[in-house]
Amino acid sequence: MTAQTIQDVKEKIRSVENFPKEGIIFRDITTALKDAETLRVMIDYLCDEFKDVKIDYIAGIESRGFIFGMPMAYKMDAGFVPIRKPHKLPAATYSQEYALEYGTDKIEIHQDALPQGANVLIVDDLLATGGTAEAACKLVKKTGANLVGIAFLIELEDLNGREKLKDCGRVVSMLKY
Repeated sequence: MTAQTIQDVKEKIRSVENFPKEGIIFRDITTALKDAETLRVMIDYLCDEFKDVKIDYIAGIESRGFIFGMPMAYKMDAGFVPIRKPHKLPAATYSQEYALEYGTDKIEIHQDALPQGANVLIVDDLLATGGTAEAACKLVKKTGANLVGIAFLIELEDLNGREKLKDCGRVVSMLKY
């Protein structure tokens, strides 16, 4: 993938100033998702970054990790496992709490979602502070699966989220802001 192609994708991302609050620049991926070629380039990029590893399962973080995770799982001939907000999964779950700037939240995965030793790639749209992604990594490890890495469309580098992911395998992001 060329630098120009990556720049073309970046130009499809809408920047919305002061959303959801004053001083924030929100990176709106909906403008990129609606363009079929841009969507294809994004999925291909994230898959290609892990083409040297056998991936058994893609674990997508709710909700935008589902958008990228499902087509990636299809393309990589892997299963898909959702990592969800609390009380959304019907069977026994593992939960992992993580810090927010104003408190805590948690995410969950089914206890039987991943077989022991299966190779798992976590996917989400955005790496900001890294709290949710770090919690997802801990959840995958609780199942006994092998976490090979985590893939993001966008990384907000100034927030240093990557620092929290040192034990999460290979960390990849297509677009850096």
